[in-house]
Amino acid sequence: MASLCFQSPSKPISYFQPKSNPSPPLFAKVSVFRCKASVQTLVAVEPEPVFVSVKTFAPATVANLGPGFDFLGCAVDGLGDHVTLRVDPSVRAGEISISEITGTTTKLSTNPLRNCAGIAAIATMKMLGIRSVGLSLDLHKGLPLGSGLGSSAASAAAAAVAVNEIFGRKLGSEELVLAGLESEAKVSGYHADNIAPAIMGGFVLIRNYEPLDLKPLRFPSEKDLFFVLVSPNFEAPTKKMRAALPTEIPMVHHVWNSSQAAALVAAVLEGDAVMLGKALSSDKIVEPTRAPLIPGMEAVKKAALEAGAFGCTISGAGPTAVAVIDSEEMGQVIGEKMVEAFWKVGHLKSVASVKKLDKIGARLVNSISR
Repeated sequence: MASLCFQSPSKPISYFQPKSNPSPPLFAKVSVFRCKASVQTLVAVEPEPVFVSVKTFAPATVANLGPGFDFLGCAVDGLGDHVTLRVDPSVRAGEISISEITGTTTKLSTNPLRNCAGIAAIATMKMLGIRSVGLSLDLHKGLPLGSGLGSSAASAAAAAVAVNEIFGRKLGSEELVLAGLESEAKVSGYHADNIAPAIMGGFVLIRNYEPLDLKPLRFPSEKDLFFVLVSPNFEAPTKKMRAALPTEIPMVHHVWNSSQAAALVAAVLEGDAVMLGKALSSDKIVEPTRAPLIPGMEAVKKAALEAGAFGCTISGAGPTAVAVIDSEEMGQVIGEKMVEAFWKVGHLKSVASVKKLDKIGARLVNSISR
């Protein structure tokens, strides 16, 4: 079986003690080179399509959540991408064609091998062993590129779920995440903190990558949590933002971030929005290197906290800023202050929205039976 090997766009990280410490430096080197086996066929018998066409939706996601770099993420309600998938006799059996791209951008490639939705769809078809049917796909982008809201993951998730649905839902969520990771690996690196919550919904902890081990974290349904998302008119490509990450970090920062990530997980499970905000605001490794690359970001965070937000950080690689609060009305006020700060300090126009947690993830919207 052929293997797909690639270098993560992030740099190797070593943990060290401060130079002032007379004890020998302690290093924990982390290799970021990954060699992943190509997806395998997981279904014994090639399934037949149960629908002529399906339409799916996958939500936007907030990755990292401050100290949870590459291992924590959540889905947010109301924003995302749509995919319409059809059985198409004009497409060669076992292949997929991208017919149309609409929405926030039309500059994406329609070559399935160079498109997030196409790559994820192909990976899902391989898992299902599809050899006898050709498919055509339409992608409607609800998310802008380089927004920090998991734009590539939303496309990949919607496409993977669409293929799975049209053939009778034979694959589980973890298999679909693996299919989506094939896409993410080619676009921004092998990290699942966008694609996992985009498919599974809610908060997701990635405990391990080899093998993939995903832990859904259930925020109590009786508790309120709102995300204030403020997206400036500024593009922050994930690869560029990952390249800015430090190659070494002090051990004290590693310990601090670990404790904050643990507190964040506890806050999610307990439904403690105040603690969640405090932990989300406390990253000392990634946010300090990325915030200066986004005009006005430090001022936006300050404005959010002064307006009453429980916490604020960069969503994913940015440039979107995300704050958390337990009141939609307060969220609107906080969003206005954040927009004002982006304009006054960063000279960037921005748009604010207040959204709930999406607890469903990528799903079927409608279908046409055979």
